[in-house]
Amino acid sequence: MEIIHLILGKANPERMNGVNKVVFGMASHQESFGEKVIVWGITKDKEKNYPDRNFETRLFLKSKNPFGISTELKNAILEKKDKAIFHFHGGWIPVYYTLSKFLNKHSIPFVVTPHGAYNAIAMKKSQWLKKIYYSFFEKNMLRKASKIHCLGQSELDNTATLFESDKAILIPYGYESNLKNIACESKDESQFIFGFIGRLDIYTKGLDKLIDGFQNFFDTHPNARLWMIGDSDEKEVLKKMIEERNLTNKVVFFGSKFGKQKETLLKNIDVFVHPSRNEGLPASVIEAASFGKPCLVSKATNVGEMIQEYNAGKMIDEVASNTIATAMEELYMLSLQKEDFKNMGHNAIKMIKENFNWNKIIHDYKTQLYQ
Repeated sequence: MEIIHLILGKANPERMNGVNKVVFGMASHQESFGEKVIVWGITKDKEKNYPDRNFETRLFLKSKNPFGISTELKNAILEKKDKAIFHFHGGWIPVYYTLSKFLNKHSIPFVVTPHGAYNAIAMKKSQWLKKIYYSFFEKNMLRKASKIHCLGQSELDNTATLFESDKAILIPYGYESNLKNIACESKDESQFIFGFIGRLDIYTKGLDKLIDGFQNFFDTHPNARLWMIGDSDEKEVLKKMIEERNLTNKVVFFGSKFGKQKETLLKNIDVFVHPSRNEGLPASVIEAASFGKPCLVSKATNVGEMIQEYNAGKMIDEVASNTIATAMEELYMLSLQKEDFKNMGHNAIKMIKENFNWNKIIHDYKTQLYQ
């Protein structure tokens, strides 16, 4: 049985879109473990502007009608009847409603990974519009799905209130630990660097409170720096906030970085920060931990409790400037005890190795999600 991952996009890991990164990793490892995997992308063009991969990729043009699907896509689906299970990625996507009806009509199974779309905070955005859309479209799509695949506990909990069913299942995605990448030969010891990697979404990622929390910490630690690695159309708004707080040159913007460039920056970070208000399972936190970086995260990231259990960083229950500043102070003071701080980094690697092992996770996908 083939697994067809269906997304909006091209599963390009060199984009800030977290869904595309997760699908790329998932498909790559499933293929490596002997599964027959294809990624189908619904896109505005069919240009091959993404890196080579070990799985097949097929692109279909996006319709002007958000609910519309092309004849080419319909025919391709019918060719897979009795041969494949489809895996939708994302939530509140009109074309998925149409696809769910078409698949259901032809008795072709599919599962859905919302990627944080049903978390409580995400549901508050355009709340009334989503309630109406849910009643007419999203609920019907979920009813037709075989399984609803949640990546984090908060999403599983909220899905249970949104949709009363035993379809929801919690399985994270995997990650390979980069043990060789712990050391950093060129680290500037005169600075203590907090780093964020991801889309510069001010509210969702808690960047407003991160800036305020860093300002409070910086007042007593002028050697501190905050690195922002990522991009968005909110970047200029964020820069304005930083100027108003007199933190220009203390908060450094690098733009979007990928591959070796991103790895080099990550090696130089002392503590990775991700105070998100809403997440499914943030790939950037998993990646940073795999590099042996202590992490300062919010509970909403769905990895905070695990980080506390492994003593791999700090979790804040509330996304607020004072809680962020306090956690920064605690981690900075711990860094002065070099051996303890080094052990925290090793704990982060251990956490990834034990909880995000692709061998186990792909087995769980096969037996619990696609069965």
